[in-house]
Amino acid sequence: MATDNYEIIQPPFTLKFREMSKKELKDYYRWFFQVSPLRLERLLRAVQSTPGFEDWKPNFKPNSLGALGRWFAAKVETRPRTQQEIDEIKGRSKFPIEISNRELTNETFSLAYDIGIYFAGVLKTNHPSLTWEQKLSGTRRYIDYGQPVLAGFGPVSLNPVRMMVTQAYGLVDGTWTGKRLFELYESWSEDVTMA
Repeated sequence: MATDNYEIIQPPFTLKFREMSKKELKDYYRWFFQVSPLRLERLLRAVQSTPGFEDWKPNFKPNSLGALGRWFAAKVETRPRTQQEIDEIKGRSKFPIEISNRELTNETFSLAYDIGIYFAGVLKTNHPSLTWEQKLSGTRRYIDYGQPVLAGFGPVSLNPVRMMVTQAYGLVDGTWTGKRLFELYESWSEDVTMA
């Protein structure tokens, strides 16, 4: 279900992180934080303009994730994948895998981005030991290479945008429900290490 008056994010980058130069990645990292307040404002307007969610408050408290997760579950949409997209996915895989003929819409990707920013804000507000990082050393094959991640969960870090995109796919295929957002918060909170 499309969201009225919601402005889809338009990053001035390719978002092909493994192909971007280190300068482009550093520019993206700065841009991510510059645009975050605006994206949270867009998310707030989108949620509160939906009947039944007019009172949602982005107060960065864990209980705010329950309503947001239910709202997101109702907004996730897909579109048909092109043959070129299917071929590109097959080309990246070393092993034969089943590839869905459906892809998330641009609006769903954008909502996942915005919800990822909010989700990270809830974690950081409630666990001040968490810090933002950008991994630029090591292999470009690292899944979150060049992307903003939250560190402070022991040996792993959290890419909140990728996490919300994953959640969107789970909502589409019925693996997860709108409760999953709060469950993710609880799960990641258990792994917070104290600095």
